[in-house]
Amino acid sequence: MTSTLFSPVALGRIHLPNRIVMAPLTRSRAGTGNVPTDMNVEYYRQRASAGMIITEATQISQQGQGYAWTPGIHSDAQISGWSKVADAVHAEGGRIVMQLWHVGRVSHPVFQPGGAAPVAPSVMDVPGKTFIIDPDGNGAWADIPPPQELDIAGIEAIIADYAQAARNAIAAGMDGVEIHAANGYLIDQFINSNSNHRTDAYGGSIENRTRFLFEVVDAVINEVGADRVGVRLTPMGRFIGMGDDTPELTFGHIARRLGERGLAYLHLVEPTTLGVETDTNYDPRWDAIILLMRKIYPGKLLLAGGYDKLSASRALAEGRGDVIAFGKLFIANPDLPHRFKIGAPLNAPDPASFFGGNSLGYIDYPFLPLTPEEIHETGSLAET
Repeated sequence: MTSTLFSPVALGRIHLPNRIVMAPLTRSRAGTGNVPTDMNVEYYRQRASAGMIITEATQISQQGQGYAWTPGIHSDAQISGWSKVADAVHAEGGRIVMQLWHVGRVSHPVFQPGGAAPVAPSVMDVPGKTFIIDPDGNGAWADIPPPQELDIAGIEAIIADYAQAARNAIAAGMDGVEIHAANGYLIDQFINSNSNHRTDAYGGSIENRTRFLFEVVDAVINEVGADRVGVRLTPMGRFIGMGDDTPELTFGHIARRLGERGLAYLHLVEPTTLGVETDTNYDPRWDAIILLMRKIYPGKLLLAGGYDKLSASRALAEGRGDVIAFGKLFIANPDLPHRFKIGAPLNAPDPASFFGGNSLGYIDYPFLPLTPEEIHETGSLAET
């Protein structure tokens, strides 16, 4: 089978030299004020040989935070910190887009302005935990409390926050933005019938439950242009209580409407993973849904979900997707495209260092040494 992992592709105005994308990966290592630090700069710089980097999920406001030490894009200091990241990636010849994030109900009062309850489409118990800072300053998992229901003014304010965050990301030097509408967070909570029990214009019918998504997308497009915008979805996702009564109809509708907007790409997360774990009980209807969305959506599809080199090459060759995102493999292998290209062994990731901590398990994974010929051929960073 001939791999197309190394063929170039354009995602809107972003031109990728290969189809090996670094997936958005929450690592909980932002500095004071949720500002990216020099360590974060080095982390992204090391991985600049990816066809494109999607940053870790980045909250659009203080209200949008749900985990400890995650970066934001709503303060001047955060914009400045991210600018250093973008500059470092671009200096290595890379491309980087920012994932814009509001966690909705997956939060805790310790993060919320005034210690308020997290916000959501509807009030209900939330299965799962979030990662907070305990009284001793350490990271700790905590139960998620019941949220408060957003009113219309609250919804409109969040849409405005997305627009401002998109402006801030471009001001920081990002090549584009990705709207995080997946994985059980706020936009996904509106989309799924399990988590949206509203009876107003944002609940009930598929058109109403997807209204918030499209209003966010349109607000961001108005700020930065459709050809710099991607959207991430998790059809059939079950993380943190997600589920929809009619996923084929719901996500078919979304694919059709997004396809009218000329986005840079649509990012689909396959339900073979549940958080960071393999999900062996995922709904088998997924394959039919992705084929449906591939048929309906006219633009580029970016796929993620436990891929390795072989399965990614097969997905591209079969036309299942156009670009593949890798998560844990990029954590442990900053030079992943080079390793794929020469068939080299891969470093194994250390799950204990995924969330929080210092440079260990973050910027200390080894690179393969490049020969002078390889340095000349790839133009990539050489670090031994």
